Formats: sequence, structure tokens, C-alpha cells
Amino acid sequence: MDLFEYQARDLMERAGVPVLKARVARTPAEAQAAAEALGTAVTVIKAQVKTGGRGKAGGVKLAKSPEEAAQRAAEILGMSIKDHVVETVMVTEGASIAEEYYFSLLLDRAERRYLAMCTREGGMEIEVLADERPDALLKVPIDPRRGLDEATAADIVARAGFDEADAAELVRVFVLLGEVYRDNDATLVEVNPLVRTTDGKILALDGKISLDDNAAFRHPGWSVFADTSHDDPLEVRAREKGLNYVKLDGQVGIIGNGAGLVMSTLDVVAYAGRGLTGHPKPANFLDIGGGASAQVMADGLDIILSDPQVSVVFVNVFGGITACSEVAKGIREALKQLGNRATKPIVVRLDGNAVEVGREILQEYAHPLVTVVDTMDEAARAAAELASAAMGGN
Repeated sequence: MDLFEYQARDLMERAGVPVLKARVARTPAEAQAAAEALGTAVTVIKAQVKTGGRGKAGGVKLAKSPEEAAQRAAEILGMSIKDHVVETVMVTEGASIAEEYYFSLLLDRAERRYLAMCTREGGMEIEVLADERPDALLKVPIDPRRGLDEATAADIVARAGFDEADAAELVRVFVLLGEVYRDNDATLVEVNPLVRTTDGKILALDGKISLDDNAAFRHPGWSVFADTSHDDPLEVRAREKGLNYVKLDGQVGIIGNGAGLVMSTLDVVAYAGRGLTGHPKPANFLDIGGGASAQVMADGLDIILSDPQVSVVFVNVFGGITACSEVAKGIREALKQLGNRATKPIVVRLDGNAVEVGREILQEYAHPLVTVVDTMDEAARAAAELASAAMGGN
């Protein structure tokens, strides 16, 4: 989960990282009030979007009075930055910058460790620096068991070539950023720029933090970070039902048990749609996991059938711990629950534990929307053909 800049700033401030005073505004009037409350000669109005390139897009502006802050906020609010519409701005104090640095701590999945990156050349896109002048970017592996301790932070400061006069404060700030990373189960804590002001202060001017969704159960407070304003409504509904669902842009709704099987099903359906009218493709990823209860199946079918792009549903289940007979009962009961809300063809392929019993249950139920097909390839082809027909094919 990526945080907005103001949320990252708040987490860093709570940890003791030196940051500028700031307030959030959603209207020009709120931006003016924020500038008045800050009481500084210069304020900075910054678009709050989860993407880069704000400055180049005009999403960061200076204001020399509260009235001008309102004007600049009016210019920024509502603008689109890389397809992200600005709904909030952060109003911060101005700062007199002497030097800009870069520091980050991230998860190095390949090496199963953390990685600290640091350079005295902050402010620019770090990817550009890493590509054009890799020697200027210091990379230091961090043992997750130790974290970013004071000795390691001091080593980073020395190797990056910072001035001796700033060393002690930089070490302190790096250690605090390491605590932000550890205490919040982050996968990324980045400050760009980390600045030294003309009066010698070290400040985290712009922060980015990504949190590990897998650790959410340890952090009930993370609910305040949820941003569903740009989420697909079907994905929001699916999360509320506890379903592992991702919306795609095709016409064949997919339900499977197990991420690997669902991924394979997406590939098989995409292949089956080649050459057919409209080239039907998968409409979603939906993994119901090991349990295919009537309620889980009903929730999954309800989500998929309510997608106007979907013209057919493909249920592809391999019975393991949950037998195919239970899966079939789940489909049957789900259709009873849905009633008139079930209006689109459903192709079902069952295999594995108790497959014959499962197929028999569905055949005896004889629902007019349900077609049982023996193999995965044949079922994918049947689903693709039904979708193609709905799109105007023969």
C-alpha cells in the first residue's frame, strides 16, 4: 500500500524525523487557512497523488501569501497528473535549501534483505542517476535482523562523502528512518530530497512510504490510509466480501481455486479467444481459495455477473481438500441465492477429488445457464465461443 506524501510525512514526524510543518487542504479556502495557520512568508502547495513527476506537471507551486496559496491550490486541485486526479494538496512551510540529498531503505526481495541507497545528489529522479551515473549512488545491504543501526548509518554517511559537520545529525536521521521502516512493516521508505538548509538543519522535505499489505493484521490503524477513490467499484465490493479479485478488461469472468490455477485459466481463455469474433479475453482474476462454500461462490458469482463487460462465466475448480461434490453444491446453492441476478451462461469444469459426484449434482440440478465441460481446454473454448457470440460472432 502506497501512502500519500502527507501520510508519509506524518509517520516520519511521529518517529522524530525532522520535517516541515504542513497541513492538508481539499479546497482553495482550506489552503488559504492552512497558509495562515503556518504563518510563514512562503508556503509550498503540493499535489497529493501516488505518482511521480508532480513538479514537471505543475503540481508543486510556491505562494508568498495566504491569498496566493488559495490561487495556487485552485490551479492544482482537479488537474490530472499521469491520469491521477488531484483531490488534495499539502500546504507546507517554505525552506531555504543549501543542498539536496537522497536516502531510501527498501526491501531487496531477490537477496532476502533490506537495501539502503544514498547519494549527495538528491532532487532528481533516482532512476536517471542510477542509469547515467551509477557510481554516484551508494548501495548498502542491511541485515533484517539488525536493521539500520547507528554503526551502519555512520558507515553510510562516511562512504557517501557527507561533510563531517553534518555527520552526527545525518546518522541520527538515518537511524530514525530505519525505525520508520521497521516499526511500520514498510517495503520502502524514501526521502528525496533530504536537505540541508542554509542555517544547517537536516530536513526530510519529500517522503514516500510503501507498506506491506501482508502485515496489515498487525496494524489496525492502517485503515485510515485506505484510498478507494480510484479503485474499481467491483474490486471494492470484492474486498468487502473477502474475495481475492482483480478487474481486467475482457468478457469471460473467471472463478478458480488457487492462484496458480486461476493464472493458468486466464492464459487458456486468452488463447481460446484468438481468432474468434471480438477476441474475447478474461474479465477478471478471482481466486476463491480452498473453500468453495455456497456463500463464497454466491459472492463471487454476484460480483462477476454484475460486471457489464462480462457475457459468460467460467468456473474452473480442481477438487483437493474441498471435494468437487462440495463445489457443485456451492454452485447450486449460489444460483438459488442469486435467483434472477444470475442471467449469464456459466461454464463449469470440475476435476479432482469426487469429480463424478460433483458433475452428477450439477447435471441433476439442470440449471439452464450451467454447462458442465470435462476438460479445461474444452471449457475455455466453450466459454470463449459463448462470449464471442454475445459480441456478434457466429
